[in-house]
Amino acid sequence: MENAIKVFKSQGIPVLEPGRPKYDRAIATANFLYRFSRPGCVAQPESAAHVQTIIKEAKSRNLKITIKCRGHSYAGHSTASEGISLDLRKMKEVKLDMKENTVTFDAGCQWGHVYGTLINGQHKGFVINGGRCPTVGVSGFLLGGGLSPFTRSFGMGSDTLMEADVVTADGKLITVKETDNPKSDKGKLFWALCGAGGGNFGVVVRLKLRVQKLRNQDGTVVAGRYQWFPKAGFTEDIISTMIDFYTTDWPNEITIDTTWICDLRQSAQLGGIRFAITFDGSKADYDGIIDKYIKNEELKVQLKRRVLAESSTRFLYETLVNQWLEETERAYPANKTYELYSSFMFTKDNKGVIQKAIAIVRDLMASFRADFKGEQVNFLVTWIHSGGKAIEKKPTDSAFFWREAVFHTYITVEWVDKWMERDMRRFLTTVKDALRPLSLNGEAAFINFPDSDSPIKSYERAYFGGNFEELRRVKQIWDKDNFFKWAQGVRLPGEAEGNDGEGEGADKTDQIASEQWEYYKTTDIVKDLNELADLGY
Repeated sequence: MENAIKVFKSQGIPVLEPGRPKYDRAIATANFLYRFSRPGCVAQPESAAHVQTIIKEAKSRNLKITIKCRGHSYAGHSTASEGISLDLRKMKEVKLDMKENTVTFDAGCQWGHVYGTLINGQHKGFVINGGRCPTVGVSGFLLGGGLSPFTRSFGMGSDTLMEADVVTADGKLITVKETDNPKSDKGKLFWALCGAGGGNFGVVVRLKLRVQKLRNQDGTVVAGRYQWFPKAGFTEDIISTMIDFYTTDWPNEITIDTTWICDLRQSAQLGGIRFAITFDGSKADYDGIIDKYIKNEELKVQLKRRVLAESSTRFLYETLVNQWLEETERAYPANKTYELYSSFMFTKDNKGVIQKAIAIVRDLMASFRADFKGEQVNFLVTWIHSGGKAIEKKPTDSAFFWREAVFHTYITVEWVDKWMERDMRRFLTTVKDALRPLSLNGEAAFINFPDSDSPIKSYERAYFGGNFEELRRVKQIWDKDNFFKWAQGVRLPGEAEGNDGEGEGADKTDQIASEQWEYYKTTDIVKDLNELADLGY
């Protein structure tokens, strides 16, 4: 590691080493499960050439690389516990070309950086098919497929990808494009990047997307948020309303995300549902849609009242942030909670499945409230509205396989006291056992909402469905030595799959923190803390 750091410094690559305040800030994580993660160094490249140097040195010295954009991975996949943290956050140049309706940006950008080009240029009526949370990193989002507020109008985020610059495992810089011959090696790599590109085939350093024009001539977005906390809780009337909601054939121009909330830190509440609305159209058209499809009078009134029609630039600048404020705050290092996640995919066409899933969620929330009364714990079930244009492509048209999903549902279990981990893990296992059989094909999960405890044997099928074998062949072409290897990465052809016992069946209470604590000697950690104290931190 020391020799690699010397090389990085000689090439002008910023490097942060343990025992320095900037290092500790760079590795800070919002999820306390990974609180003891301490890589040997943090390399912060400022150019593609820097990334090439880092990859060449790491491979020649057999050093593990963990790629990090903004650190939003739900399963901690961007958090390095050893080797080199390849932190791309200094690479954040954005170029907007409204003559060609394209935007090109470095892989270290947040979506807020990218949206800012439309906002600052006052390009009303145009949007970029990016993330809901402006603090989310662009590369992880797009390379996993990417669910946008406008996915129903324009497809998955990766469906609007035009080209990408990639540093490969041998340190070469290449560009792959949607126009590449799909049978060529570059064409296959572009295909793989659209849904399975994160950390599997190389380091993506720059991306190019199409800028999208809204349907309505006024260039407005109707958007808002409503939190529905029925006084009597989840009664049969509420459950019936939500089943109808999830099985409605909504127009492609409207996206309504929902989050079921069971936050025991707010003991007075019996649970509620948060609605986040985005509509490409006028307020009058929106009201007509709500009147047509929502039968519950209370909900109908509030969904029409709690929205505003505004310019698309204002939506990107202000409203989107406020709609997803809790998610954004949860990702800040200042947030000090422990979190676990898992995800599922549902289609509206099977009402029986939706009915079962809603009944399960209601019953689980009731048991969560009863079992953990008085504890600082939170249980959320978020339904991200998809479908629409995203369904029009075939599962094999890109690496993102689960095209028929209309709702990507992810579970969040959050707690404050570390000794609650065993109970929270046990509860989440109960959730997964109940809902997994109802997910598409009895296994589907979304790589952008990863589950760190997904069974070792089956995660490739869960994330990539019938595309996983082709992804392995692409891996063989571009990373035959499996340099880009991580816990839930694409394997090489013929590689053993492991067994399910290594995944969610095992008791992993305090395992992550304990392993990371032991990796670095306690004396080294104490030395680092003392040095920070001497500097006034």
